[in-house]
Amino acid sequence: MPILHGRNPHDAGMPMNTDSTARLLFPAIRWDEAQGFDGSRSEIDAALALGVGGFILFGGTADAVASLTAELHRRSRHPLLIGADLERGAGQQFGGATPLPPLAVFGALNEPALSRRAGAVTAREARALGVNWVYAPVADLDVEPENPIVGTRAFGRDPVKVATHVRAWIEGCREGGALACAKHFPGHGRTTTDSHLGLPRVNAPRSTLETDLTPFRAAIETGVEAIMTAHVAYPALDPSGLPATLSPAILGDLLRGELGHEGLVVTDALIMKGVLADAGEGEAAIRALEAGCDALLYPRQLEPTLEAVRGAVGGRLPRTRIEEAVGRVAAAAERAAGSVAAGSGGDDAAWALDVAVRGVYAVRGDPRCAGEVEVLVVDDDVGGPFPLDIPRDVFADTLAAQGVVVHSVDRPTGDRPLVMALFSDIRGFKGRPGVSAEARRRVEAAASSAPATVVLFGPPRLAAEVGAPAVLCAWGGEPLMQRAAALWLSR
Repeated sequence: MPILHGRNPHDAGMPMNTDSTARLLFPAIRWDEAQGFDGSRSEIDAALALGVGGFILFGGTADAVASLTAELHRRSRHPLLIGADLERGAGQQFGGATPLPPLAVFGALNEPALSRRAGAVTAREARALGVNWVYAPVADLDVEPENPIVGTRAFGRDPVKVATHVRAWIEGCREGGALACAKHFPGHGRTTTDSHLGLPRVNAPRSTLETDLTPFRAAIETGVEAIMTAHVAYPALDPSGLPATLSPAILGDLLRGELGHEGLVVTDALIMKGVLADAGEGEAAIRALEAGCDALLYPRQLEPTLEAVRGAVGGRLPRTRIEEAVGRVAAAAERAAGSVAAGSGGDDAAWALDVAVRGVYAVRGDPRCAGEVEVLVVDDDVGGPFPLDIPRDVFADTLAAQGVVVHSVDRPTGDRPLVMALFSDIRGFKGRPGVSAEARRRVEAAASSAPATVVLFGPPRLAAEVGAPAVLCAWGGEPLMQRAAALWLSR
């Protein structure tokens, strides 16, 4: 049954005040390689003084994150929800934690016990670092080849299979002691626009969208503690064309009413153009609360946005709506503070690598690695407002560690077999799926000059865009998958 509902019993009779309104806001704290978290010190102090409900963290070493969250929890006047995007394990964000393969790997292996352990490992490590709210699992379906933002983040395209893995992941996360958050309701899988960059519109009929709701129904039946909204318009669900985040029909009638979700509803990030298409951040925050959201994630203009919300209370925003939202945030924070992480499941890093290697597979031809090879990196993942700080040399280094003589080259000489590492992953703000024309040209030119194997660090469907006789799918470009591909080739 749903776990979070009503008001926090500790807040029973709590008067509405500006401090409690601030609990609806969850600003971001980003790690800076030069300054660590100290570069955000003034913003952190201001947020705590306002009484925000928590934070979303991006990056940092495990030690620095643990130190920061301990301080945040200690200084806050109330229990905090501290969240992070950990779809690929705590190691996705935090150095020193265990990285996991993309969810698509778990879907391809189709062993729900693996997904359950993934949720447990993620939650347990997050809790050890003071993070108690995990923005995962992705419950979207990977059904649209031109989708620039879902792809390997999803368990797959089959709704029943995806629902099974969503359920297992949530159960594991609960065992690990953190709150889960299924996303992006009512389904981001049919979009062809990145909602970071604009407002996607899905014109599918309700009968088709019902398929997309299957994993969310499973999440709600499992008692998922929170659901994140999509900054996407669905005319079949709301003819007004509002994105789900701002739609009373989608969040009230469908999510709360028809599907029966009683837990938290949290917006996707408020910095995204999909929710800011025709309004500023303050207005978007008010509309989100009007529609039924309880938590406002990643406001960039914290104090002006809070003042806008405060100004709407008692007018556009009934006091009871704010009390309801604050009550859900408070109840979730109390639950997170009282939960206990499960014990270790063994060597999680070794387990994660084993799953990653098992997930790598030949999409086309007979991918091989000779005892001496040239390695050419084709990186198609550059761009966007945030630096791409994922190393690209792990693949070649792992091959070398396995005894392969590796020559890293900018162009093949034709003297040795060639292995191309093609990085073409799903990234926010990248704005496109697929392999760019320039990357395709480089791959095809290189493959024409030497016997070539392409290692595709991206969705397997992109193999159709790659002109090479042998293609190995490694799903994503993070170091774990680079190691896994190298181990697969050198075994």
